Amino acid sequence: MTHRGSGVDPAALLGWVRTHRDAFVAFLSSLVEAESPTDDPASQRLVQDLLTDALEGVAYRVRHHQGRATGGFLLARPRGHLKGRPTQMIVGHTDTVWPRGTLTDMPLKVEGGRLHGPGAFDMKAGLTQVIFALRALRELDVDPPATPVLLFNSDEEIGSPESRRAIRALARRSCRAFVPEPAYGPRGLLKTARKGMAGYTVHIHGKAAHAGLDPGGGASAVHELAFVIRRLHALTDLASGFTVNVGVVEGGTRPNVVAARARAEVDVRVVAAEDGRRMAQVMAGLAAETPGVRITVEEGNSVPPLERTERNRRLWEQAVAAGRSLGLTLEETLVGGGSDGNTTSRYTATLDGLGAVGDGAHAAHEHIEVEPTLERCALLALLLASTVDGGGR
Repeated sequence: MTHRGSGVDPAALLGWVRTHRDAFVAFLSSLVEAESPTDDPASQRLVQDLLTDALEGVAYRVRHHQGRATGGFLLARPRGHLKGRPTQMIVGHTDTVWPRGTLTDMPLKVEGGRLHGPGAFDMKAGLTQVIFALRALRELDVDPPATPVLLFNSDEEIGSPESRRAIRALARRSCRAFVPEPAYGPRGLLKTARKGMAGYTVHIHGKAAHAGLDPGGGASAVHELAFVIRRLHALTDLASGFTVNVGVVEGGTRPNVVAARARAEVDVRVVAAEDGRRMAQVMAGLAAETPGVRITVEEGNSVPPLERTERNRRLWEQAVAAGRSLGLTLEETLVGGGSDGNTTSRYTATLDGLGAVGDGAHAAHEHIEVEPTLERCALLALLLASTVDGGGR
């Protein structure tokens, strides 16, 4: 039975993807072998070139936007796309956490239905799924109701500082966003909610004095830091998913000097945007308990949560129906880490975790399960071809 609104037989789509298993594995292998750590901008060029060639092969026009301190990003749209047709976006990243040379100790290998290698799971398999989903639709002569526009960045692992503006702009113009980040766990749960993140640096300003000759003449910033850490950690509520972690501390100059300065780096994770706003107020209101000490707070990078909004739930329900037509039973989850889906969700319906099924993101056992990942490739293609929800934005 044809999936409603897709114009494609799900069985034929799944069959096409499975028939191209060897080509899928070969292309993914080439991406994995093109090592591309975030902090090495030049390393992004090879993986970007591989993707550009593949996209041009499915009649896409690809533009490389240069980065200042990163490898930049690719923006791709079909040649000759119809004006006035709605846009749907796919956002993914080419960067990995692995330095060049990792393949020496973590070699690419395919065995037992798995493909191992640095960056395979997070998220070069997801990029491969995008390429083959587009190939499948093209070769099966399926014209999606909304034009798929792709943005592949090279700074996602550090919070997308240079590409986020382009992601926001594209999301504002799109009726929905698909994020082929890795699925969660062995059952491949989709990520329908992600925690938001905020970073803060707390600076504590005290007064130096000789710790032996004039201990009362100083005001210890380190002493105050102890109070701050206790106050911040006490805010954590594991049951609700709200967490505060003081992960880096530093202060003082010598053991015989009352510390004139101290600092702490703080990581905050929230499930709801309101919690983020409340935490911002808390940080802005931090006051010193130690006489003669003052506190200033510097707010760093922040990302809103991906919440289960009404429009996101409608997109999830479409995915469940599409999965059922492919013989898949989809499940969902909330995860603590963020992605570019946190950003797109502010502006349009978003579905995350559509990428590879596997394990080991950022770990030495990183791998994908090939067959379930091929099934998710068919799912992505079917979603791209599915009916557009008029309330997506």
